[in-house]
Amino acid sequence: MMQRARDAVISMQGSGRRRLPMLPSAQTMITGGVVVIIGYLALVPLFYLLWGTFFDEAGLTLGAFGRAYSDHGIGTLFSNSLRFAGGAALLSLVVGTGLAYLNVRTDVPFKALFFAASMIPLVIPGILYTIAWIFLASAEIGLLNKLVEPVIGTQPFNVFSIWGMIWVEGLHLSPIVFLLMVAAFRSMDPSLEESALMSGAGKLTVFRRITVPLVRPAVVASILIMVVRSIESFEVPALLGLQDGIYVFTSRIYYTLRSYPPDFGAAGALAITLLAIAVVGVFVSQRLGSRGKSFQTVTGKGFRPRPMALGKWRPVAGAGIMLYFLVTVIAPLTVLLYTSLLRFYATPSLAVFKTMTLNNYVEVFHMDSALRALRNSFVLGIGAATIVMLLTAVAAWIVVRSKVRGRGIVDQLAFTPLVIPGIVLGLALSFVYLRFPVPVYGTLLILLIAYITRYMPYGMRYASTSMHQISSELEESAQVCAASWWQSFRRVVVPLLTPGLVGGWIYIMVVSFRELSSSILLYSPGNEVLSILIWEQYENGQFTELAALGVLMVLALVVMVVVAYRLGAKVGLRSE
Repeated sequence: MMQRARDAVISMQGSGRRRLPMLPSAQTMITGGVVVIIGYLALVPLFYLLWGTFFDEAGLTLGAFGRAYSDHGIGTLFSNSLRFAGGAALLSLVVGTGLAYLNVRTDVPFKALFFAASMIPLVIPGILYTIAWIFLASAEIGLLNKLVEPVIGTQPFNVFSIWGMIWVEGLHLSPIVFLLMVAAFRSMDPSLEESALMSGAGKLTVFRRITVPLVRPAVVASILIMVVRSIESFEVPALLGLQDGIYVFTSRIYYTLRSYPPDFGAAGALAITLLAIAVVGVFVSQRLGSRGKSFQTVTGKGFRPRPMALGKWRPVAGAGIMLYFLVTVIAPLTVLLYTSLLRFYATPSLAVFKTMTLNNYVEVFHMDSALRALRNSFVLGIGAATIVMLLTAVAAWIVVRSKVRGRGIVDQLAFTPLVIPGIVLGLALSFVYLRFPVPVYGTLLILLIAYITRYMPYGMRYASTSMHQISSELEESAQVCAASWWQSFRRVVVPLLTPGLVGGWIYIMVVSFRELSSSILLYSPGNEVLSILIWEQYENGQFTELAALGVLMVLALVVMVVVAYRLGAKVGLRSE
């Protein structure tokens, strides 16, 4: 009897060993699950957006496009959108490229201000930057108009116009162009310019015939990137354009959904048009970026170019830098701080300065909605950053390390949301979860899904770049020592990926903390984030409370960036 039982147990053990390979391994389950999640996040919202736009109860229809463009012609929308995007891109290109050239190739003074002038505007949320310029250049309450009116007898500035929209968006984007062009100028071979100078060419001729052609790929790529960013912009068109009936695609989508009754089909038609424009822009930008290799001049030289002496123009360039720093950084932050100290918004005067108070800050700390919005922003920022980096760490391994067929498709899926404007993503998720059997719409969960989807491409970029830098020999050594895939991934790959993962986590947390365009269509009362609360306060005319909350938000973002930067530097040093 005992022998039969023993034989049965042995037989079952043998049978179990024979059947075990048929069960999915940890590698298959984890990688397969990640692929399914990424595919769901990238494709399902787009499918529902297309379905909700092209199909109704009667079947296939183009009626949504007719409704979308009947009341407000497509020509006007295209004209306003392209004027706004093209003007903002041109302004940001001129300012950013000029500053980059002065910083890298000349002996311009005040170079220490370049870092602050390039980084601080990137930290300031777009909605706060736009509201700050309303306080500065509004025809009714703008401080600049109040200052110059006694001198020239009129109010020359009107931010509520297409030119005001171009000005604000162009200034906000110029630091991005500056960072892109700094890299391009630093990568150039200076011997070409020096040879031209030695041959008797003037500085202007060298710049026009040598420097500009060499950086042309970077210039073209910057223009396309800025055009796409401007077309996708929501805060500036919504706050500055809607008041005077100046519609672009993003503000028209918002207006269509906020009208009664909301027309989701017409909004979907506008969103698909905007998505098509963004896809074309990104595609052209990538093609031109790949063709830019023919302009490479980077060599193995071990020296840096000697800065070009500006001579008598050096004080003028220094004054220009100070003016740029004043306009892009000091003026917006100062007007926010000034407004936050007032009982009621008013132009500066001795009587107003005597009534300044900190009551608005006290009010913010006692405001339940502000504390709730701060908590929601932190939860969503940390949650989105953590989930995105976990997903993309595995996705990067699939794309870079594995030999699975079709792994390139995973890479394409992860980057698909890059071409989806924020407000289009918000509308697409509305199409999905308004029909979802589980109550997700109107909760923090749908905002978390939106943030994860929107910032997945950035996490993939950080993770895949770091994965390329790690030799496969380390994993192979772990496998020779009988480590499973999960053990080698968790104990070998992830620690080596840590600097890149931390960098991506920091970036996603910061941009999620200030996100507005996709949140504006998905939030519900009680689930606001800080950017939404600021939007609501502006609509309600609570300018002083808004300014106090904005100042605290900027301070929180600056502290987060500084702490995260130092943490990332320490992690990177330990990894080395």
